[in-house]
Amino acid sequence: MAHQARLALGLIGVGHLGRIHAKCLAELADVIEVMGVFDEDSAAAKRVGAEYGWPALATAAALYEVLARRGAPYAVDIVTPTTTHFVLAKAALAAGAHVFVEKPVTVTSAEARELESLAGAAGLTVQVGHVERFNPAFRTLQTAGLRPVFIEAHRLAQFNPRALDVSVVLDLMIHDLDLVLALVDSKVIQVSASGVGVTGESVDIANARLDFANGTTANLTASRISLKNMRKLRLFERDAYVGIDLLDKTAEIVRLSDHDPSAPGVFQLPTQEGLREVTLENPIIAPANAIVEELRAFAVSVREGRAAAVTLQDGRRALELAERIITDMAERNARRAVSAQGGL
Repeated sequence: MAHQARLALGLIGVGHLGRIHAKCLAELADVIEVMGVFDEDSAAAKRVGAEYGWPALATAAALYEVLARRGAPYAVDIVTPTTTHFVLAKAALAAGAHVFVEKPVTVTSAEARELESLAGAAGLTVQVGHVERFNPAFRTLQTAGLRPVFIEAHRLAQFNPRALDVSVVLDLMIHDLDLVLALVDSKVIQVSASGVGVTGESVDIANARLDFANGTTANLTASRISLKNMRKLRLFERDAYVGIDLLDKTAEIVRLSDHDPSAPGVFQLPTQEGLREVTLENPIIAPANAIVEELRAFAVSVREGRAAAVTLQDGRRALELAERIITDMAERNARRAVSAQGGL
């Protein structure tokens, strides 16, 4: 992308994740020109602006004015608490800006649907920050034509008080909900979930079983009070197992194939269908910064008029599924409470 074709962009939010986005945007100077930064904490905005040579604007409206003077197309990167996403994204769309917004896309799926309507009417691109889609381990295996019949996901995080105001389903599990929905092209017909709060009222440990219309089952576990971090995805097909370590960015593929005496695999396995070959593959995964790659993809999609890599609809579908899980969990906990009190 030539210098004159860089996407003009404003950064909204310079908290913990916002500062990470700022660093990544600075690495994307070939495709993105940051025109300014805004945060309710003006001192924080000024610090980030001074670090990267970007003007700190007093209001979001002032940022939109700067972008409009630069000329279309222009965009904003919203990296603020989820409770502010809807209002900020709605205002950005009204100002004619394309939008990158962090996950979860909004607090409710109804808000996400309204943004879909507004973005569609305005012909503007919105990308949701489901960053694991750009994890190099996941992207490498997306080209393998996977058709899993069973998926198991574990996302464990060491205790961090930053997101204790929301359920672990919206904080962590939603990453894997998006990945599962990207892998399984079928409707979720049944949800069964359970979870408990340890540090307070919000759920800190959760498990959800998802049954799809095509027969695929997914079992997801998320915890934010673990002793160690873990982000693993395991996919089981009829003749293959795929393990993805999203944290270490590694993968392994174990395949079963018909026995061929002239080309033996790693070892041979007797099955009901006869002797079969077992082969192990460890794909070479090129290192990549997933946040840099998702922001780059956003800039390219806006400049080329293509759909976002992770659309508003994708973000809304993950959020709708998270809502179903949270509802099932609450109903199950309510039934347990009644039972514990001697009710029906």
